[in-house]
Amino acid sequence: MATRTAVSPDAPEPSPRMNAISRVFGVLFSPQKTFEDVVRKPSWLFPIALLTVLSIAVSFGLNQRVNWREFISQQIDKSPQGSQLSAEQKEQRIEAGAKFAPMSTYAVGVLGPILATLIVALVMWGAYSLLGGVSTNFSTAMAITSHAFMTGLISSPLFLLVIFLKAPGTIDLENPVATNLAAFLPDDSAKWLVALCKSFDVFTIWTLILLAIGFAVTNPKKLKGAKPYTIAFSVWAAWVVLRVGWAFIFS
Repeated sequence: MATRTAVSPDAPEPSPRMNAISRVFGVLFSPQKTFEDVVRKPSWLFPIALLTVLSIAVSFGLNQRVNWREFISQQIDKSPQGSQLSAEQKEQRIEAGAKFAPMSTYAVGVLGPILATLIVALVMWGAYSLLGGVSTNFSTAMAITSHAFMTGLISSPLFLLVIFLKAPGTIDLENPVATNLAAFLPDDSAKWLVALCKSFDVFTIWTLILLAIGFAVTNPKKLKGAKPYTIAFSVWAAWVVLRVGWAFIFS
């Protein structure tokens, strides 16, 4: 005789799986629930592909709106070596840079998202393993990181809007969207101070918060309270120190 398995009416029903599109938008508005689904079944191909499309669109916009000869000439004038170059040497550098810039912009557009995700995922994977005592696989770290980078769904269109609304000669490529503290500094500020203030960026902080939420989901017992946020922001702080130190040494 066939028997039926009794199911308790109080037993919680399993949460429905989210599809790839639901995840990339859900991480911005309901990160806890979304990362629980991401960790349950890690995947990172779709968010990386979406980030790459956005990155290529930004590269296209830059090549359409930026006068590379003018930009490179300005960069040479700002550099300490600029005053030591003859007019002929300067022109040669401008010419070479103007030819190389469009290709390099597209190369960064294509390779930038996957390389950035790999590096950040590797660093955060190590940090949460060493500092948080969390054991997870690299595929899960990649999935968390790629979804945390979905803040690009907001920042990339905003970037494109800025570069197409502004006159080409007025675009500040070093801080185009101005969502950080460097936007409030005078033009003659020290490079190390600019590097420091650029680090305090709205989208950077948002991404760090998402990374903390995502990695916390991998082991809620070990990563509870402020601990996942402390680890994420400690890694960021170490990067800021290196960035500011580099700018100070070579300014």
